[in-house]
Amino acid sequence: MTDQSTTIKPPGPVGAPPGRARFSPRKRQRISRAIQYVVLVAVAVFLVLRIDWGALGQNFAKSEVAAEAWPEVITVALKNTIIYSVGGFVFAFLFGLLFALMRMSSVLPYRWIATAYIEIFRGLPALLIFLLILFLPQALPGFQVPGDTYGQGILGLTVVGSAYMAETLRAGLQAVPKGQMEAARSLGMSYSRAMVSIVIPQAIRIVIPPTTNQFVALLKDSSLVLFLGVTSEYVELTKFGNDLASTHANATPILVVGVTYLLVTIPLGYLANRLEKSQGRGR
Repeated sequence: MTDQSTTIKPPGPVGAPPGRARFSPRKRQRISRAIQYVVLVAVAVFLVLRIDWGALGQNFAKSEVAAEAWPEVITVALKNTIIYSVGGFVFAFLFGLLFALMRMSSVLPYRWIATAYIEIFRGLPALLIFLLILFLPQALPGFQVPGDTYGQGILGLTVVGSAYMAETLRAGLQAVPKGQMEAARSLGMSYSRAMVSIVIPQAIRIVIPPTTNQFVALLKDSSLVLFLGVTSEYVELTKFGNDLASTHANATPILVVGVTYLLVTIPLGYLANRLEKSQGRGR
């Protein structure tokens, strides 16, 4: 008998086509990332070559038009925007806290009132609320919002913000361990005193990051004040930019106003993220 040797081939990857090497997951990831970079570079090159930079600069970055915006964009428009936003935020926080407590109350009518308010004003567009405030004196003859235009703008932001703030604060109040209230009551505190001294301060500390984001949202919503028909004395950033752009038939003031908004909102957003991270590390 003649011995016949049998050659045994090493097993290849299961399911891999014969004669084709199989990439490792890391190598496939690198190839995918490289393809994405190539696509992004191609799109960027296409846009750079396609855009008419001269016309873009003439319409959005005309230096002499931008100079017309200074210093009123800061001393008038930004100042008024901050007045509207801070005033609206303070009252939205106070009324939001009130409606949050009412929604958690054991008194059924309080819960109904708070729920109706929150659901209605969270469901309505902010612009519609400002238009309703504009026509409020016609619906209630003789009624005037205190503070004139400032009062109307702050009232609109209060109504818009308090409905959202109420839910944020309610979540913060519910996040405080129930043992805190039980311990306070065991020391002889009344329910209201325990809420004011123990529970609410802890809840406010919990909701600082989302309330910071809420302030940023109100700062942007302050642009709706322009629908109240404000004069140059009460103008905020968006109306200021729009009026100046209409005067010069150029969009440069809109860009100036946008940059001014970003100078305020980006640091506030960064602050909110830092507060959220530091709060997460403290838990």
